[in-house]
Amino acid sequence: MAKVLLKVENLKKYFPIRHGMFARHIGDVKAVDDVSFELFEGETLGIVGESGCGKSTTGRAIMRLHEPTAGSITFDDVELTALNKEAMRKARRDIQMVFQDPYASLNPRHTIEKILEEPLIVHGIGNAQERKKKVHEYLEIVGLSAYHAKRYPHQFSGGQRQRIGIARALMTNPKLIIADEPVSALDVSIQAQVLNLMQKLQDDLQLTYIFIAHDLGVVRHISDRVGVMYLGKMVELAESESLYNEPLHPYSQALLSAVPIPDPQYEREQLILKGDIPSPSNPPSGCTFHTRCPKAMEHCKTVVPKLQQVKPGHSVACHLYDA
Repeated sequence: MAKVLLKVENLKKYFPIRHGMFARHIGDVKAVDDVSFELFEGETLGIVGESGCGKSTTGRAIMRLHEPTAGSITFDDVELTALNKEAMRKARRDIQMVFQDPYASLNPRHTIEKILEEPLIVHGIGNAQERKKKVHEYLEIVGLSAYHAKRYPHQFSGGQRQRIGIARALMTNPKLIIADEPVSALDVSIQAQVLNLMQKLQDDLQLTYIFIAHDLGVVRHISDRVGVMYLGKMVELAESESLYNEPLHPYSQALLSAVPIPDPQYEREQLILKGDIPSPSNPPSGCTFHTRCPKAMEHCKTVVPKLQQVKPGHSVACHLYDA
């Protein structure tokens, strides 16, 4: 059994809503609301859901780029929420992030060499000569060339910039990479190249990934397990094939029914959800999905379902599966 590298328990991230001249606190946006999961060494956990479901906030809260409101984050047997700023900065050597928009996350005034060298300088790794050698080595690893080091971000295509973003994340030899929608801004043909690169790097460098995306097809391609989020909560967590072949939660079923199938002979009934996603500042009582769920029962409106294992390796937060 693989070692648990990351354990997230009851993670919450609320953003305060302030109003008026004195910025009075009138409520909270519950971006992440009581999320728990484990991540094993060497695996890829996909986190999917509609825009605004809290998946990116979860990734940033794990790195404490957003300070968690409550909950526990244990990484490699260290409780991250207990660390001070300096200790957390050092811990980030082992946890790196690949961002959605590679152009926005790369400083346009710096050369690629300076961008890739920066994490090494921040963490005091190597001398100038060793750092330069490592920059050239990692550019080659991600499918670019050493001579690209002297260029600037605007001189690259979107796919090449994302490769640079991946190289930057790898510079400190991290154990965990949180990839926040790393291919959603790229053309479909380039998406496949970047996904294949990430899988190759995972095998070569023994990496562990959290892969955040809204595209279920992309997540299926790369993930060992998949967690489905809705309105700040994890509603289903299962091995990839189990989730795609037999989704249990009505929300997961609706999401998967909307994925286009390339075979015209095979038709699948599409589940159309009624209504809009409720506001995370005022989520529904009970099961937050009950306002849109075609199978909602009376007690779904008042009782919050717990994420529970209903078959080996497959957990779901839904009253349909209450024992």
